[in-house]
Amino acid sequence: NYVVNNYLLGKDPPAFDVLYWNQDTVRLAAGLHRDFIHVALENSLTRPGALTVLGSPVDLSAVELDSYVVAGLTDHIIPWENAYRSTQLLGGTPRFVLSTSGHIQALVNPPSEESRSSYRTADEHPPASDEWARRAVTQQGSWWVDYDEWLAPRSGELKPAPKRLGGGRYKARAKAPGTYVHAS
Repeated sequence: NYVVNNYLLGKDPPAFDVLYWNQDTVRLAAGLHRDFIHVALENSLTRPGALTVLGSPVDLSAVELDSYVVAGLTDHIIPWENAYRSTQLLGGTPRFVLSTSGHIQALVNPPSEESRSSYRTADEHPPASDEWARRAVTQQGSWWVDYDEWLAPRSGELKPAPKRLGGGRYKARAKAPGTYVHAS
C-alpha cells in the first residue's frame, strides 16, 4: 500500500517508468495556484463569461476547433464521465475516446502487437455520458491509431524535420530532452 510503505514508513516506491515523471512537482506561483483552485471550485469554465482573463470573458463554446478528448476508464483523478462533459462545453466537432486504464496509462498507451488495451468511440455525443456509453463501440489496441487518423485531415502538409535545432534568434541550448531533466 502506497500510504503505508511510502508515506508512513518512508520507503522509496519501486521504479515504474510510466509514473516516474509524476514525482516532479508542479512549481506554480502561489497566485496562479490560487487562481486555479478558484476556477475549479467555482467551475467557472463551464459558464460562458463567468471567468475573465486579462479583461476578456472566457466562453469555451466559442472555440470553433474540433476537439479530441481522451479519458481513462479507471481514472481516479478525472472520472471519465466528467471528462466527457467537455464534448458539451467546447465548440466545434468533438471526438471522445474512452481508453482502458487510469490517469496515466490511459494516455501512455502506444500501439503494440502485445497490447491488451482497448478504447471506445461513438460518432454522436449526446448530453449524457451514459447514453454515449450505450452507443460506443469497443476497438482493440491503442487509441493512438484512431488519433492519428483523426488528426491527419486536420494537419498541414508533411515536411521534413529541420536538420538543426533552433531557428532565427532562438538558438538551441541543448539536445532533447533538455538539461532540466538531469539530476544535479
